[in-house]
Amino acid sequence: MLKIQEQIDRIIDIGEGARRQVIVRFGARDKQERQLARLAASAISQRNMSISARDVLPARKKKSGKSSTRGDSGIPPDTLGVSVSLEKKMLGLTNMKELREFAWARMDPALSRELIVKAAGEVVRPKKEKGTVQSFWTSKSMLLDMSKDDLAKLHKAIPDIQAVYPNRTLRIPRLVATKSIPIPIRENRISSWGLQKIGALATWGAYGSRGKAIRVGVLDTGVDDKHPDLREKVVAWAEFDEEGKRVPNSRPHDSDQHGTHCCGVIAGGNQSGQWIGVAPDAELAVALVLNGDQGGTDAQILAGIDWLVEQNVHVISMSLGGLTMDPETPSTYTEAILTCLRAGIPVVTAIGNEGSQTTSSPGNDLFAFSVGATDYSDRAAGFSGGRTQILLSSPFIPEEDLPLPYSKPEVSAPGVAVQSSVPGGKYEAFNGTSMATPHVAGAIALLLSNTSLLKDTLPNKRGFVIQDLLTGSVEELGESGQNHRFGFGRIDVLRAIGFARELGY
Repeated sequence: MLKIQEQIDRIIDIGEGARRQVIVRFGARDKQERQLARLAASAISQRNMSISARDVLPARKKKSGKSSTRGDSGIPPDTLGVSVSLEKKMLGLTNMKELREFAWARMDPALSRELIVKAAGEVVRPKKEKGTVQSFWTSKSMLLDMSKDDLAKLHKAIPDIQAVYPNRTLRIPRLVATKSIPIPIRENRISSWGLQKIGALATWGAYGSRGKAIRVGVLDTGVDDKHPDLREKVVAWAEFDEEGKRVPNSRPHDSDQHGTHCCGVIAGGNQSGQWIGVAPDAELAVALVLNGDQGGTDAQILAGIDWLVEQNVHVISMSLGGLTMDPETPSTYTEAILTCLRAGIPVVTAIGNEGSQTTSSPGNDLFAFSVGATDYSDRAAGFSGGRTQILLSSPFIPEEDLPLPYSKPEVSAPGVAVQSSVPGGKYEAFNGTSMATPHVAGAIALLLSNTSLLKDTLPNKRGFVIQDLLTGSVEELGESGQNHRFGFGRIDVLRAIGFARELGY
């Protein structure tokens, strides 16, 4: 990672025009966060050497309700070192104002959000009579809009800056409508082929719950909530502009087809006569952060993550990304994803559609639960991404643990010729890791609704346990262990629930 002033100089040199929009991350790591990051990184290193997905399964939970100190990705109990009441505040079970204040307060005891805003206001010169200072609490960051000259002075003007990034534009991963549906897929009359392949239909029959009372957060192009398969399932809605500000009086709509398709894969019904959703009884909280083909900014997506955590979602699904060709990845989303995991929320991301040895951000983030795509014969889709990434330096990982190589994706799921809903009450079959990602998010909804994970697992451990259960129970494909084409393999939610119950979750 470049030093702060080097990051700023590069943004000034590469950008166009007299002004720059930047995401600035503040705050030193607190002790518990450093410990969590280090333990998770250690578990990732161990995972790199695993030759079987079963090695990734969490340890058996003790009858007392606590798991062994080895399990759950190596994360021991009480990693956060905070009380249960404070854990509840982190989950939003008291009120979200306290949760936001908690996040900002842990940045640095001597540095309050108000001081940052004041300091930023002193260097952000007016843009048409007003500057932009927009904060994002899960990532401990802000969007600043300023002149190049003021940006050059930023590091000296504001204390405790950890990183500076351009406010990039991220897009919907490239996808293609399927022109011809293979016969084996057409013969799946009862459901889309993906639901049968990952064991969703069998899970409904074996355990009875189809995601009831589980809330899935979706960041995408929006959703057509009037679609027959999604009616009354969208329980929360927001739209954000390119600066991360919430658009007032916005009503649910889809700026493309992508968001409605992904929502259908997660929770769609069977109004067409064919089931399309992995967890049809789940709730959806949807934020529009991508404006169709124009895409969306980092600020929009970071604001969307903030909002979804405030909606008390149980899992976040993001079928979006920006292509990254370097082995070292930007850490724009690392803090936000780590905050979600501390609150018990796994963040499921598409790895990208540019083919082997490519990945997209945030799917290639160290802590993201990234997903590749498979076809109905369990072959890796040619467009599906994956590679080994590397952290040469990091504000999250101790220097003695660097460099840290890690492989992506973690798992794969159906992503070829996936039939789902599109706006206007219609249906289309699309290809893409965008289609694989909501299969995994829906599978997590089934896992949570058919186990005791929500009731009996501490929030700061839950996200890691969920990821380990899904990863450890896959249908292993490709090379032994984790590989660039399949991760550890294609998910099997029926098997994951079986392992979870056997292990005491």
